[in-house]
Amino acid sequence: MLSRKTKYGLKALTFLAKQDKNEPVQISVISQSENISHKFLESILLILRKAGYLGSKKGKGGGYYLMKHPSEIPIAAVYRILEGPIAMMPCVSLNFYEKCDDCPDEEACSVHNLMVQVRDNCLQIFENTSLEDLIKS
Repeated sequence: MLSRKTKYGLKALTFLAKQDKNEPVQISVISQSENISHKFLESILLILRKAGYLGSKKGKGGGYYLMKHPSEIPIAAVYRILEGPIAMMPCVSLNFYEKCDDCPDEEACSVHNLMVQVRDNCLQIFENTSLEDLIKS
């Protein structure tokens, strides 16, 4: 299940991508427009800024803005930054792999094999969808 943090992060990025000019937008404007708690949104935007997807400007006329064109922001990257692994189980994760304690043979595990298919299909969608695709739909 998608966490609120990731959902709100995607909503905030989409809001910023829809702006006519890539000028800073105050957190309060995004918060009010997208119905997101100001304090929670602030922590999410800080994470995205540290990851290099957002820039910020202080003072009058300040706020957050995209550092990259929406077409250069893959949803898979945003998902991993805010949510963590795309895989539903650590034993099928490409970037956060961990062996399951209760599974002696991953290759023979029917759940493992199913979750590999789920991961691959989700990954295909996330990697082939950019922020620009979200604002077009």
